[in-house]
Amino acid sequence: MGSVAFRPPSFRVLPLTALGLLAGLGVLSPVPALAQDVTSREGIALQDQIMDLRQQLSQLQSAAGPGGALPPPVAPGATSSPPVNGDLTAQLLDRVSTLEQAVRDMRGQLDQLTNQVQTQNAAMSKQIDDMNFAAQNGHGGAAAPSAPAAAPAAPKPAKRTADAALQDGNAALLRRDYAGAQAAAQEVLSGPRGPRQVDAQFLLAQSLAGQKQYRQSAVAYYDTYNRAPRSGRAPDALLGVAATLLALGDKPSACQALDKLKSEFPSPAPKVRTAETSYRTRAGCH
Repeated sequence: MGSVAFRPPSFRVLPLTALGLLAGLGVLSPVPALAQDVTSREGIALQDQIMDLRQQLSQLQSAAGPGGALPPPVAPGATSSPPVNGDLTAQLLDRVSTLEQAVRDMRGQLDQLTNQVQTQNAAMSKQIDDMNFAAQNGHGGAAAPSAPAAAPAAPKPAKRTADAALQDGNAALLRRDYAGAQAAAQEVLSGPRGPRQVDAQFLLAQSLAGQKQYRQSAVAYYDTYNRAPRSGRAPDALLGVAATLLALGDKPSACQALDKLKSEFPSPAPKVRTAETSYRTRAGCH
């Protein structure tokens, strides 16, 4: 009977390497250098074990020979029958499974290390941002540059006397700077009480009339009269009341102001009399 060539049980020996296993399992992904350093030693050990496994598989195939008989590996002192080829294959496959499980364990450790590194990097970035913010706001280690010393304040100009303020105010009134005239009048009125406040009140009434604030001007004119009803400003103040009331269109009230002027000052100055006659005509006073 012819000899039948022995063929080992059919199984494929995959070209296993540590990098091949890692790539096949999707482990070779970009990770921080720290995690790669931690797992490099374990990867080298796995690679050595897999290479040794490949050598054993190669020796097994070579030992089968043309007759298909395997050399009986006998352990020292053992009398049991040698393991068949299928048993060796099963053992080798078990070792491959063990190595694959080790690779999966490495992948889990690698993911855990990656998460730890990312968490530490995030915490470090936050600390750096906080330190930069503190340094920019003067709370860091370096002292913030001190502000330049303030220039000495300019001396305040001496306050004008009432006479000087009134002189400037009347000059402003002549050049139709009504706001300047009003400011000068209020400066005197806000100061100590004195005889020049009547003139300041009259200047205030004139400046308001120049700004066409006739109602406020009428009140200011009448206040001038009340401050000094027997002074030389009183006839002019009543005349101013009549003029502003005419500007407001209140002819009856203007006539009342003119009647008061006539009764209290029957012999006014010529310019006051002339203005009184003109206003009576405009107001239609009887």
